[in-house]
Amino acid sequence: MNHLRVLDLFCCAGGAGRGYQLAGFDVDGCDIADRPRYPFAYHRGDALEYLAHLTATGEIERYALVHASPPCQAGCALTVGTNQSQGWGGTHADLVTAARELLDATGLPYVLEQPNGRARIRKDVSLCGEMFHLGVIRHRNFELGRWATAAPVHPKHRGHVRGWRHGIYRDGPYVAAYGNGGGKATIAEMQQAMGITWTGVHEELTEAIPPAYTAWLGTAFLTARQEVLV
Repeated sequence: MNHLRVLDLFCCAGGAGRGYQLAGFDVDGCDIADRPRYPFAYHRGDALEYLAHLTATGEIERYALVHASPPCQAGCALTVGTNQSQGWGGTHADLVTAARELLDATGLPYVLEQPNGRARIRKDVSLCGEMFHLGVIRHRNFELGRWATAAPVHPKHRGHVRGWRHGIYRDGPYVAAYGNGGGKATIAEMQQAMGITWTGVHEELTEAIPPAYTAWLGTAFLTARQEVLV
């Protein structure tokens, strides 16, 4: 069976890629770091340079959709606010704007992802772990290029994220899949909460998109595409 193919840029360990696979896509990933646990075809290199190369050579045409999750330090509240005032951090490139320009140049439909409170993107769809009965909140925003779908309703959270915050410890149905200490999730808890079992690397898990998010997006894209074809 011939599946449509998605290009997964800034792919990290493959949370987004796994979701697109679950939706029925074949997946190719690209990341600047070595990702031996990435479960699909993988190109190690600068994601934006690779995208520009694929577009210039016409190889981009083998893809039906491009997904990009560029690092967002340039728009992070800590980078431009607290950390900057403390003299921390430094200069960060605006990879989101550069990614959007290259994605537009492909002529293909795309998904551009960012966490809440980071670089400014069009919030065409916002997803949350509670929508998929996951053990994390992990809000993520998605800008949809050259396609559209109705955004789902954001359900009320069932409680707190477990851990310490501002000197107060709270229990709750969600784990904090970032950082260390203070009641933060263990590796096993993060794996279970997000449905990611193929990597046990802390850094990869803390950066991961739960596959349920892109399974939903991939399915929505296929539905929208079919409606256009009909």
